[in-house]
Amino acid sequence: MARYHSKSLEVPPHDPEAPYTRADLIFYGVDHRGPSYIGRVFLDNKAADETTPLVPESGYAGSFTVFGHNGCAGDEGHCDVPEGPRDPFDLRPPHPLEPLTQTVNVTDALRRITKKNVTVTVVPVEPAPKPKLSDALAFDSVRLTTYD
Repeated sequence: MARYHSKSLEVPPHDPEAPYTRADLIFYGVDHRGPSYIGRVFLDNKAADETTPLVPESGYAGSFTVFGHNGCAGDEGHCDVPEGPRDPFDLRPPHPLEPLTQTVNVTDALRRITKKNVTVTVVPVEPAPKPKLSDALAFDSVRLTTYD
């Protein structure tokens, strides 16, 4: 997808006298079979794109980097990720194309949010001298987590 816009996410309640120590956006099932990209994360800025400044005033919260494989060069079936649970005694490393989990520390950005809900926009940008929007962004779910 070229950009991702979340539904409204609830900001966990916290005591202003004892704010949370950290807040993370956790992206599960991130696909990295395509090209490499940087996922720029913005809070409450659905208009964010590849030209949006990476400053707090634009809602910029952080980023994650995906080193993409950009296709498969192996024999047929070489890049097929095995399905189902792994045997607990299987000591081999996971398949190289198994989906990733990416975590973005959004503590400072979330502390600037005064509302009870927030939206997340992810803008995937391919690394280049001039920012270029990528369509490689794909993941299963995102979760906002705070720590006391």
